[in-house]
Amino acid sequence: MTVKVKICGLRDAANIAAAAQAGAAYVGFVFFPKSPRNVSLSEAAGLAATVPEGVRRVALTVNADDAFLADLVAQVPLEMLQLHGSESPERVAEVRARFGLPVMKAIGIAEAGDLDKIAPYEAVADQILVDAKPPKGADLPGGNGATFDWDLIAGRQWQTPWMLAGGLTETNVAEALRRTGATQVDLSSAVESAPGVKDPTLIRRFLAAANP
Repeated sequence: MTVKVKICGLRDAANIAAAAQAGAAYVGFVFFPKSPRNVSLSEAAGLAATVPEGVRRVALTVNADDAFLADLVAQVPLEMLQLHGSESPERVAEVRARFGLPVMKAIGIAEAGDLDKIAPYEAVADQILVDAKPPKGADLPGGNGATFDWDLIAGRQWQTPWMLAGGLTETNVAEALRRTGATQVDLSSAVESAPGVKDPTLIRRFLAAANP
């Protein structure tokens, strides 16, 4: 079975090409001004046009309003919206219905009790991103390179397809897959040479480690 990999926070065409050539199933664009990976709508539109057919284009937003989402879907060709803020299940359902795209909802995990937050989203989201909860005081909701205890979700099954995120690297992804049973993974900072600067060699090495 091939593990599907999403490389998030891409900002240039060369790294999109590297991700696609290495076998990435998804590429992500970040729309969050505090992030070093943030791109404008016009930048994203140009980048999205370079994504090969068969690779899904995902937009990461954080508590975005309808006006922004309307501009986003009008200007950038996308296959999925990733909601990475404090969006309620009702908001997820509303975004999915209004904008006509599949929605992935990110849920931050630090302890066993956090897993209870997933259930209300299963009926309204097309996918769940099981991510590490941001460290206290972090400016970013994701992309912090933090992990959580993978044994918390060992053997867990959800009715909605899900993706594992949080501190995954080429050296720990095999263990993460073994302990969690994940079939999809998402990463950003582990394939960067500096914050927001992706490295094609690191991208290729991670993809090779995820699917040896």
